[in-house]
Amino acid sequence: MNKTEEALIAKYDKPVPRYTSYPTVLDWHTDGFHKECYIDKLKLSFDLNKSEGISLYIHLPYCESLCTYCGCNTHISVNHQVEYPYIQALLKEWEMYVSTFGERPKLKEIHLGGGTPTFFSAENLKFLIESIKNTVELMPGYEFSFEGHPNNTTYEHLKVLREVGFSRVSFGIQDFDLKVQKAINRLQSFDQVAEVTKWSRILGYESINFDLIYGLPFQTEETILDTMEKVGHLKPDRIAFYSYAHVPWKRPGQRAYSETDLPSPSSKRKLNILGQALLRKQGYLPIGMDHFALPNDSLVEAFKEGRLNRNFMGYTTSNSQLLIGIGASSISDVGLAYGQNAKSVKGYLAQLEKGALPIVKGHIMSKEDRRIKAKLLKVACEQRISAEDALNLYANDRDRLNELILDGLLEKTAEGFLVTTSGAQFLRNICSLFDPNFGKQNKRSFSQAV
Repeated sequence: MNKTEEALIAKYDKPVPRYTSYPTVLDWHTDGFHKECYIDKLKLSFDLNKSEGISLYIHLPYCESLCTYCGCNTHISVNHQVEYPYIQALLKEWEMYVSTFGERPKLKEIHLGGGTPTFFSAENLKFLIESIKNTVELMPGYEFSFEGHPNNTTYEHLKVLREVGFSRVSFGIQDFDLKVQKAINRLQSFDQVAEVTKWSRILGYESINFDLIYGLPFQTEETILDTMEKVGHLKPDRIAFYSYAHVPWKRPGQRAYSETDLPSPSSKRKLNILGQALLRKQGYLPIGMDHFALPNDSLVEAFKEGRLNRNFMGYTTSNSQLLIGIGASSISDVGLAYGQNAKSVKGYLAQLEKGALPIVKGHIMSKEDRRIKAKLLKVACEQRISAEDALNLYANDRDRLNELILDGLLEKTAEGFLVTTSGAQFLRNICSLFDPNFGKQNKRSFSQAV
């Protein structure tokens, strides 16, 4: 391993926000947040951006069993009678949004996340999507995507979702090693993953993504090598290679294993470097925080052309300024404000029973918030800092900027600064230059940067 690279990771591997939003969710408010003000901003943003269309995130929180590593908002149940009532609740919430818009919105994206979206039957998912499609105008080139668990995504799921317009699927793999899978309670064989991947291609899905994680219990360089070799045989179009965030005080399921079962910080750094090297060797290109794609993928093209965008659903080619989240714990980013729904299914349904949008927390964006968010997106999506943005940094942040330059993570250009190849895996650290709240929050709330 390159000792300089390992030293850089050791230096910058600190707790840092993921910057899927600015301000981060930790800085949003429950007390003092007025839902009426959020709705006013929603209406204004819709009127200003209606031609660009809406991105819709639908949270389906149910899982039949708990994956112990998972940091998502989930509800464990084997009772599938919950499916239809929950879908009715989703449609009720969506009707409230459409009523607020006052006209049929243009729809650009749908993403089904979880939880396990394929906990729901293919028939119920079809009913949900068709019901939503009946209330919108689909934009040319719309993209529908969903997250699938390889061991319960059936051919029928893939077939029906393809028929109603889905063209992208993301499978949560994490690791192929059996010992690792047992530790995180997520058993799925290579044959199962190969089968759902084959079905997806036969049915005409245009993009297949695999989620992988490094730093899981019992992972070694040998398990990473084996996992990446198997990934190479299946050749998904995109790969997300995430760092495991060990936060058992927030996620009790992670207490199923001890910290001694996890790779040491030094070993975890080696797993990261090895995994990235193997992905590059297989022809994948890094395009942002934790993401890789094949050279002909639309995300790579958007990155090269400066069109890449990022929101709570991840990296996207969409320029939509309105991301509406429906379902328990879902987050909406309407450009001028953020809103988060009640996290528990019970709390979510209770809010809807009152006839109100189930938003319980949020933030109204100031002009300064919007300026900072634009700077963060420039780093996360374009991997650059303008000369003006650098000039306006506070003195201590300029010192941090100079340190990043000296460490070879940024290079000066006539227009400002570009993130170097070495700096690309430290985008979160670079983003933190522009976050005035960084260092003030409880660091235990954030995952490690690398």
